[in-house]
Amino acid sequence: MALSTQPYKGARDFYPEEKRVQNYIFKKIDQTCERFGYEEYNAPILEPTELYLSKGNQEIIDEQTYTFFDRGGRSVTIRTEMTPTVSRLVAGKRQELPYPIRWYSIANFWRYERAQKGRLREFWQLNADLFGIEGTQADQEIIELAAAIMKNFGAKPSMFTIRVSNRQFINYLMRVYLGLDEVQATSMIRLVDRIRKMDRADFIVQADAICQPSQREAGLVEKMLTVLDTKRVADLPEDLRQQPDVAEIQSLMDRLRAGGMENAEFDITLMRGFDYYTGMIFEGFDTDPENSRSLFGGGRYNGLVGNFGVEPVPTVGYAMGDVVLENFLRTHNLLPPLPTETDVYIVLAGDILSQTQAAISELRENGVNVAVDFSGRKLDKQLATAAKKGIRYALIIGEQELADKQFTLRDLGKGTEEKHSLARIASILADYRRPGKLLEDEQ
Repeated sequence: MALSTQPYKGARDFYPEEKRVQNYIFKKIDQTCERFGYEEYNAPILEPTELYLSKGNQEIIDEQTYTFFDRGGRSVTIRTEMTPTVSRLVAGKRQELPYPIRWYSIANFWRYERAQKGRLREFWQLNADLFGIEGTQADQEIIELAAAIMKNFGAKPSMFTIRVSNRQFINYLMRVYLGLDEVQATSMIRLVDRIRKMDRADFIVQADAICQPSQREAGLVEKMLTVLDTKRVADLPEDLRQQPDVAEIQSLMDRLRAGGMENAEFDITLMRGFDYYTGMIFEGFDTDPENSRSLFGGGRYNGLVGNFGVEPVPTVGYAMGDVVLENFLRTHNLLPPLPTETDVYIVLAGDILSQTQAAISELRENGVNVAVDFSGRKLDKQLATAAKKGIRYALIIGEQELADKQFTLRDLGKGTEEKHSLARIASILADYRRPGKLLEDEQ
């Protein structure tokens, strides 16, 4: 039986054209993170399983991770997220690192789950984290970094929203304001996290099922819905507005507005699934109804570094996956033309490869990306290959060109050709490759 040519389910092959898209996305993210003073790091893709068990449960490990025993009998897990890992890194040098720490990574992860639009088993993800700042200034910076990355791709504020809430306030709402016990509160948080994807009547039925009879009789679900329908901090019931975490939400919203961010909004229904969040949380969403998925999300998690036996460090961070980001860019037509990295395809007229080596080396030394066709095929076949590869220019070299030191440069896009010296050809190709020129030519 022949072997399948398909990749593992939920993973992707990256042919050169797909890899160019990925590289473009990563480069834009790198640029923006570095402008904000963030430094890149990385870590092993395998972690001890206990790292995830410390803040998860056995069911998640068994059903949603790639976990196995290595040859030494140790249980290891392919990383599913970076937050526990970066916390481990900071804890490992807790006393040596200069605070505040601004770190980012773009790494690949694996989760064993059903593959669907915007969600695969293998994916790449930006993680950006700020360690050492307790106040809302840090939350503001992380959210502004997320928005700046979107802007660097050409996204306008109208294309996405950033919803903001506070996990401590949510806990207060569930446990104190509504009087739910721990089990009920956990179930209700998970239910509210899906409220935008549910029919309101279905939500009420499921919320009622979480409540005890006395709570239902007291109108607890109606009381909760009144709060969940609130669109502004100022519209919360007065007794909730006095809660300290609400003041923190308002402070952050005021900072974001002062910084010119008009697409940030208060959303009390935002829960964020991870239990390690200890304060502000946020999530970005595409406003296009055809792609109304979460684009990125994060928040404050002050306790994870302390799990490693060192003094805790106040931390805020967020993550953005490559699959949903690419879907967003395609939905809004924000991906530019991404041609091959090869600047010129050298077409040889005859068996003259050895005589052309000096010319080839000169071009490469002048920064030109050169591919050479030494297949011995006819010129039209070689030129057709260059066109199929998407290479804009072909350099035709024969014995006469070598003797005259004037080489035929053919523009495969326009169908024109000219003779130039190698130095001039290198200059023409450098000008074509300059930022913005490729996009101009497409227009």
